[in-house]
Amino acid sequence: MVHLERSHRLLVLTCWPPNLRYKLWQTITSELASATSIQFGAVEARHLPWHDRNQHQVVVLVDLACPHTDHLLQSAAHLLYYRVRWIVLHSNTTSAMGFPQGWKNCTEYAFLDRLPLLYSNELFYFCTDPATARHLVRQQYRLSATSPTDSIIETLGSWEATRGVVLFAGEGEPEGRRLLATSTRRQNFNQFQLRASIVMLHNETLNHLDDLHDKHIDTISRVNYQLTKSIAMALNATVRFTFVDSWGYRDPETDRYNGMIGELQSDLADLGGTALFFTSDRITVIDYLSMTTPTVVNFVFRAPKLSFTDNVFVLPFQKSVWYCTISFIILAGVLLTVVLRTEQRYAIGSGSENAGPRARLSDALLNVFGTTCQQGSFIEPKTTSSRCLILLCLVVLMFLYASYSANIVALIQSPSTKIQTLDDLLTSRLKAGAEDTVYNRYYFQVAIIKLHKACVLLRIKINVNDFPRQHQTEPIRKALYERKIRNKDGTENFLPLAQGVEAIRQGYYAFHVEVGVCYKLISETFQEEEKCGLQELEYLKMIDPYYAVRKNSSFREPVRVTLFKLREFGIQGRENALLYTKKPRCIGGSSFVPVSIVDVWPALVTLGWGYLLTISLLIFELLWVRLRGKLLPTDAYFQQ
Repeated sequence: MVHLERSHRLLVLTCWPPNLRYKLWQTITSELASATSIQFGAVEARHLPWHDRNQHQVVVLVDLACPHTDHLLQSAAHLLYYRVRWIVLHSNTTSAMGFPQGWKNCTEYAFLDRLPLLYSNELFYFCTDPATARHLVRQQYRLSATSPTDSIIETLGSWEATRGVVLFAGEGEPEGRRLLATSTRRQNFNQFQLRASIVMLHNETLNHLDDLHDKHIDTISRVNYQLTKSIAMALNATVRFTFVDSWGYRDPETDRYNGMIGELQSDLADLGGTALFFTSDRITVIDYLSMTTPTVVNFVFRAPKLSFTDNVFVLPFQKSVWYCTISFIILAGVLLTVVLRTEQRYAIGSGSENAGPRARLSDALLNVFGTTCQQGSFIEPKTTSSRCLILLCLVVLMFLYASYSANIVALIQSPSTKIQTLDDLLTSRLKAGAEDTVYNRYYFQVAIIKLHKACVLLRIKINVNDFPRQHQTEPIRKALYERKIRNKDGTENFLPLAQGVEAIRQGYYAFHVEVGVCYKLISETFQEEEKCGLQELEYLKMIDPYYAVRKNSSFREPVRVTLFKLREFGIQGRENALLYTKKPRCIGGSSFVPVSIVDVWPALVTLGWGYLLTISLLIFELLWVRLRGKLLPTDAYFQQ
């Protein structure tokens, strides 16, 4: 126990008498103080820590001399090689006091060869070397439960009556060193053949796994294919690949997976050779190890023109400027009315030109508004004050008009930044589609249907967390699928990669695709100015995909450690840099943008409402004239 780090609980499942158990308890508590707790139990499988959250802290002690210990070990299943540590004794004879007299010969542990002591097991057994009569501490393991090769035996140290367990020193190491981790000691697989399952969506990729031809096709599989070969090389193993057409999705009726996860679940593969998304429903069948590829699946689109999302005719000025401008027009109209009425009252000027209708506020406001639109003034000023007022209006409104016109030209050519969320995309006029892949069809189309069927068949309330989160189960995402992806005629916008990228280039189209693959085609097919304004929008809200192995696999730790080394040494980054394309840089600047109907649509709407208001007022005036002629007396009536 002294050499077993992280071990805080000793579970003794033996047939020893009480005096021997007390002696063991006394020895453990005196040597390790209160750091380790001891629990005694019968030799029964129900006492094993099947559901203990701290299995890695448990050490199980058994004695092969006790009845039913062999059945206990055979029924331990994955606990023999996963997380739990074991100490196996084989007491030879017992004295009159009930204490063991010694341990069995090392050649008499043939029973262990029939147990699934796989690579990751930490089962220690004590035996006596027949040649030297030394008491040895050993471990043995096999790389596969069905492996025809003999078990590999490790002699870790010896037991001495005065010193206890003494670990053997390795080359260049002092005696009594700390016990190295299992994954550190067992790094040589001796050309053992690992089985890896690879997801391949295009058969042509099988001919280009080791080159860069069409690297935008099955990119994630090709990156992880190279990393899997590097794992095998680092562990001195070989690897046999099998190819499937799906990552694997659960059938709620059979609770079995298809595709790559199905092969891991059925023990047809040791390694999941293609990284996959982290979802809660898969945790029960696979172990996620490390993020190997920065794969991101997003909506990619060219930012539409600002006029596509906003009314550019109100954007040049802030609200405060608009309020000041309107206030200036009203104030100028009122002052102009006062000045004109003063001129008429005091008959400033000479001649018949002063005779005319009385100046009204509506005329003055109309005159100032025309001046604002650079239409000139139809009012002839007579006095110095009126001339100064009109001149002031012309100058001030000229500067406002120049600023407004310049801003309008710039805004028409500016991209919009309004589409930042899925809700913005849903309410926008952008069309949407997705690359025709297995995972896109699942997350957009199949997942919500499976969830609904499961609820109907089982007639229970299923927690939404049991299925992949952040996709169709949310209202906005569901609405996005129903209104943008699925058409009214029942067809769906699942497009080939090249067709989807071309739709992005044409504009006003959001394409759900793996961004690294998409950017490769964009770099090759877009003009330089078309690469500007590219935006991404996250739909799945997933973290980077993980490399995975079968649940409770004995290869979990060596593969995980090797993946971390590949990342630290830069090999993982190199493979990703070779096959993934980064977002193109905008170096071409902006190009000429023709004005379309969308740009002037607010002006056309204003013109249309103006025509409608004019016609309505004309009809009202005609009706008023007719009604007034019938209801009110005419001039002939008064003459009589």
